[in-house]
Amino acid sequence: MANPLSKPAPVRPGVVTISTYLLLLFALTQLLSLIMVISVSGSIRQGFQDAYQGTEDVDTIGTVAVAFAIASVAVLLVLALVLVVLAMFNNRGRNGTRITTWVVGGIMVCCVGGSLVSGASGFSQNASGGGGDAPSGAQIERSMSDAIPSWYGPTSTAVNIVGLAALLAALILLALPKAHPFFRKATAAWEPPTPGTSYPGAPPTPGQPGYPQTPGQPGYPQSSGEPGYPSSGEPSYPPPANRPDDTPPGSTPPSTS
Repeated sequence: MANPLSKPAPVRPGVVTISTYLLLLFALTQLLSLIMVISVSGSIRQGFQDAYQGTEDVDTIGTVAVAFAIASVAVLLVLALVLVVLAMFNNRGRNGTRITTWVVGGIMVCCVGGSLVSGASGFSQNASGGGGDAPSGAQIERSMSDAIPSWYGPTSTAVNIVGLAALLAALILLALPKAHPFFRKATAAWEPPTPGTSYPGAPPTPGQPGYPQTPGQPGYPQSSGEPGYPSSGEPSYPPPANRPDDTPPGSTPPSTS
């Protein structure tokens, strides 16, 4: 029997469910980005080595560039998986995880948006600020364009745009008014129980087992001599009729005249 002091759990709105699927899509885009970076890691190394040919950094710059590119995308993938875990708790109405989703999602929006704005030239400009014999940003860009396959740039940009759009839509759906009641903590409200029903901890009502009875009610234990008390097994006889000679001692016999 359900407790009358508890309220039924609210039904999960569709905006929360759609937000979960969008966060899964965002994690998928980050996985694709990592796969693409790994697939062209050799080209990235070769491009930087060609650009730094003849300098003292030629042996290490390619490895550093590849490690930086893979580590950056891997961190984004880990944060995307964190969002997926938070989405699972969002489906249960946890308001704390919804707030955490907004925080982590905001960080991801800045990271993915920043990578779209800066593109591959961001690292090139930073790398060109080394020693006097370091190549310029334009030289690094030219070497990278020659080494990296032509499909990588447009495909990577499209994947990041889809992921950013999915992430923004998921965060907005969680903030819509339709999602607020689902994340509110249910408050207990007393409702009078219907007659004949009981709940855990409720006192017994008249007529239920365990309710104290009063003399005269059915089921009340009776004492000897009361009607309905079980007999001892001896037969009962009617009392004898009074006769004239059955006068109690000390009394005057009735007159016969």
